[in-house]
Amino acid sequence: MRHLRRLAGPTGVIAFSLLLLASSRPAMGEAAPPALAIRAGRLIDGTGSAPARNVVILIENGRIARVGADVAIPGGTRVVDLSSATVLPGLIDAHIHLTGRHIGEGENWEDSSVRDLPQADAIRGVRNARLTLEAGFTTVRNVGASDFSDVALRDMIAAGVVPGPRILAAGHSLGITGGHCDTNGYRPGLFDPDIRQGVADGIEQVTASVRYQIKHGADVIKFCATGGVLSEGDAVGVQQYSLAEMTAIVAASHMAERKVAAHAHGNEGIKVAVRAGVDSIEHGSTLDEEAIALMKRQGTFLVPTLMAQEAVERQAKTGVLTGLRAEKALHIAPIGRRSFAMAAKAGVKIALGTDAGVFPHGTNGHELTLMVQNGLKPMAAIVAGTSGAAELLGLSAEIGSIQPGRMADIVAVAGDPLETIALLEQVGFVMKAGAIVKDGIAARP
Repeated sequence: MRHLRRLAGPTGVIAFSLLLLASSRPAMGEAAPPALAIRAGRLIDGTGSAPARNVVILIENGRIARVGADVAIPGGTRVVDLSSATVLPGLIDAHIHLTGRHIGEGENWEDSSVRDLPQADAIRGVRNARLTLEAGFTTVRNVGASDFSDVALRDMIAAGVVPGPRILAAGHSLGITGGHCDTNGYRPGLFDPDIRQGVADGIEQVTASVRYQIKHGADVIKFCATGGVLSEGDAVGVQQYSLAEMTAIVAASHMAERKVAAHAHGNEGIKVAVRAGVDSIEHGSTLDEEAIALMKRQGTFLVPTLMAQEAVERQAKTGVLTGLRAEKALHIAPIGRRSFAMAAKAGVKIALGTDAGVFPHGTNGHELTLMVQNGLKPMAAIVAGTSGAAELLGLSAEIGSIQPGRMADIVAVAGDPLETIALLEQVGFVMKAGAIVKDGIAARP
């Protein structure tokens, strides 16, 4: 994996080895069979090509060996009969928060920073990782966690200790003092994070913070270019890092061959982040024609997180969010939907990302439904959740499509998601690296 070779230093060497191991080890700890064949009634391969009918997928040692209607199945090969289903690549969520509390369920998420032990985040992540994998998401990009809990979870999944998707971890998100990626609302001295936790100001500090995250295992760097909905004391769209600071973050990250994700709601902050060279804009809630043209010219991905916008809007209306947070949620959600529709129509590169953690995990497939409801064609939405997201992650040669040589990450649904995209909210069959981790569709002999 070219992207995984980027990991450097002692921690990076460990992460590299474990992630390679994850490529050939099933999530549940069961040894992947040396050979396995899938009969697919309908195949959507993730590339955007038209579906194929009655296809055989031959899998050897956790990878796809051959694909086609004329592929012969060697004698003695185990056959999984999905001839009544639609088969697709494993789905990818490029914006997720697996560890820690999520809003709702009666959890006191606002005080978790000063009440929870660090280990609690990773333990919750074990539950959330399993739910995410069973929902059909075999790879995720975790864009921010406390105490490197996402790095720990990534490594334990890769080692086969617990089930879950393949994870690219960010460690701590970077942000200005008092900004969206800082933890606000406490009295002075109670919770004052520093550059090790991602709170950094000025070129020198942000550069040091990027390097610290990478030292301790970050595969990707995420920073807050603007304010956000759930933070205290900042406007949702106001720019928070200067162009010089954003450029320094990108330079330090790209020098270490890490991609950069920028949380950005406000239009000016989006433009500055794109000019600084970020690889993706997360949320992208307020776009104009200039921002869209700039993203297209730079090849910058939009990771829209429509589920998060829907969730915070609902939480504001039901009283889960109150005060300024509720006001920000009600303001930004409809604007975000309009901006997504504009970006989709203009042909901006889109990668599926949900922001799961703002709402319960395991419901990630609903993002595909929302993308279609807001202007994306069903096939384009599927590409955004498969090969498009793989391109953003730098893993196109490994995941995101059903082609020879790729990892055997495969899901299936009963019915045709091109006709009813919501079928992908109920994935019935999940395979990761050639091992079946969920089987509610396959016909029995």
